[in-house]
Amino acid sequence: MRNLTISHMSKGDTMGQNIDNTGWQLAHSYAELPTIFYSDIALSPVSSPDLVVLNESLAEDLGLDVNELRKDEGIAVLAGNRTPEGGSPLAQAYAGHQFGHFTMLGDGRAMLIGEQLTPKGHRVDIQLKGSGRTPYSRGGDGRAALGPMLREYLISEAMYALGVPTNRSLSVVKTGETVMRETPLTGAVLTRVASSHLRVGTFEYAAKWGDKQDLQALADYAIARHFPQGQETDHPYHFLLQQVIEQQALLVAKWQSLGFIHGVMNTDNVTISGETIDYGPCAFMNTYDPDTVFSSIDVQGRYAYGNQPYITGWNLARLAEALLPLLADDEDKAVEMAQDAISGFSDSYMSYWLENMRAKLGLFNEEEEDEALIKDLLSLMKTYEMDYTNTFIALIFGECRQLVLPDKPDFKHWYSRWQERLKKQDASDEEVRDLMKKSNPAVIPRNHHVEAALEAAEQQDFSVMNQLLDVLLKPYDHERDQDTYASPPEPSNTPYRTFCGT
Repeated sequence: MRNLTISHMSKGDTMGQNIDNTGWQLAHSYAELPTIFYSDIALSPVSSPDLVVLNESLAEDLGLDVNELRKDEGIAVLAGNRTPEGGSPLAQAYAGHQFGHFTMLGDGRAMLIGEQLTPKGHRVDIQLKGSGRTPYSRGGDGRAALGPMLREYLISEAMYALGVPTNRSLSVVKTGETVMRETPLTGAVLTRVASSHLRVGTFEYAAKWGDKQDLQALADYAIARHFPQGQETDHPYHFLLQQVIEQQALLVAKWQSLGFIHGVMNTDNVTISGETIDYGPCAFMNTYDPDTVFSSIDVQGRYAYGNQPYITGWNLARLAEALLPLLADDEDKAVEMAQDAISGFSDSYMSYWLENMRAKLGLFNEEEEDEALIKDLLSLMKTYEMDYTNTFIALIFGECRQLVLPDKPDFKHWYSRWQERLKKQDASDEEVRDLMKKSNPAVIPRNHHVEAALEAAEQQDFSVMNQLLDVLLKPYDHERDQDTYASPPEPSNTPYRTFCGT
């Protein structure tokens, strides 16, 4: 493989002099890849950009001046009306298995304006979502609506506060234009920040429509950008596959521990970096049930909560298939290496899941009985239709009366087992409670609160969203003023449904 260095400037990077004083330090290492991986695009200006929300703390981490971003020139950049100094917009090409069916895709309504080099030496993609048509729009208008963009902003920032690897949101700007879906909607552009937008689907695209040199260039780039230690190994592409598997195992175990349901786990939404991406039809589970599905388009339950680990393994197998030409010259040897890597996913996932779930129950050490103890609690939660998040909160604070379970013999038996298990570790009651508080959020983005915030925003009232966001950014505080946002919704005969927001 080629040894690349892209942690700072690479030979093809360009940066402007930042004469607007905003702080943009944009590089373009992705544009050094073969041109089949992207298309240069022109801006599609909108009529009346208006800043709705700006993530000031993230802006500062990126080295950007908040005051400059709030000026007309800064908002013009966030709306896609103006290229920042040093920017060079492009749309990325990729493919994907969507609900199991392979298809050509790409950034149909997004553009990468560059890679910001932060004051701490990090390189992150700056992407505008809803910025207009691209060569990959496939008949779409390339635009986005305010509600879905605010939803992604809310939930991605909540996920970050929860400690989940995720892309982040810098801003949402109204465009002053209407987008036509089933009804007319307010147009908006989201600025998304990610370690990169390399996906399993990017590798599938290279394997299908590129040659071996294209695939190798992409793999070399992914290793240099995300796993540079792999450049020193004897089998760098096998190392790449192993690292992506490990990162995805860690990610999905975290999702499961929080009751998060992604909703559209297509291979184009699986990042090489291990960050959560694409918050279209996602939602958090209320009542515990492994069969929970929210997405309106997932009619078969392919991406149900309980299926997420298995689908992750399936998606990773597609990455392994794409990498076969690089793993070994001998096809049988390549398949053997791919199978070796994929076979490690289940153990890695289970290890991370148990680590998360032990912490939720205040368990510092490992005992053979732990898996059964955890799964038996989940079984009780399903049987008695208990709220997933609030069940653990009740266990922390000894408020089991709220669970309507104390008089159930099977719960009494489980509770006794848990108490006996706690005695098998050298930790005080206070230490156990502290671990549980750090591992169990008091609040999650409850679907009914998110919808209320978005409905208010459509009426130009952003106070509901701002109040919700303030609470979601402190999920582990366990303060009483969070109680309003911790309550599950009232029972309904109509199941909650989410939509892709396209």
